[in-house]
Amino acid sequence: MSTVTRFLTNKHVVIAMLVTPILAIIAYFAVDAAVTEPPTAAQPGQSYPLAVRSNCRYTSGFCALENGDIKLKLESDGVQNDRLTLRLASALPLEGAQISMTHTGTEPEPQSMQATDETGTTWQVSLPAPADAQAQIRLAVSVDGSYYFAEAPTTFIEHKTFYSEHQKAQDPS
Repeated sequence: MSTVTRFLTNKHVVIAMLVTPILAIIAYFAVDAAVTEPPTAAQPGQSYPLAVRSNCRYTSGFCALENGDIKLKLESDGVQNDRLTLRLASALPLEGAQISMTHTGTEPEPQSMQATDETGTTWQVSLPAPADAQAQIRLAVSVDGSYYFAEAPTTFIEHKTFYSEHQKAQDPS
């Protein structure tokens, strides 16, 4: 009998090969439970950052932002007549929303977004078109006395897909 065969038929080795993955899974969850901070409720008057999701970095037409229960979605129809119209949809009612577009070396005053429904979950604003590719959108919203803020690239404001690029290439005009 070869050395490898004897090694794999040893009962201690077989038991270790069966128990090791189980212990690894238990250790994974135990470490996660030991080091994870418990979630805390937002305190009125405090500011919290919103996580900018990956679709904000692509020409997707929308940008998702979130922090816990606060889930926001900025949507754009693109630039028309040198103006950019953005809609903000929220999972929770907002008390207010302000937005600005920063360009290289400029710090414009934020504009208040206007609620388009009585529940305070849909907001809209018209901004000047971004001057360059480095333009950033800064957003601040208020929910239950707490403030949430984010800064996102303007890449998402155009909705480009393979299909739309193919249609432009096929257009005879």
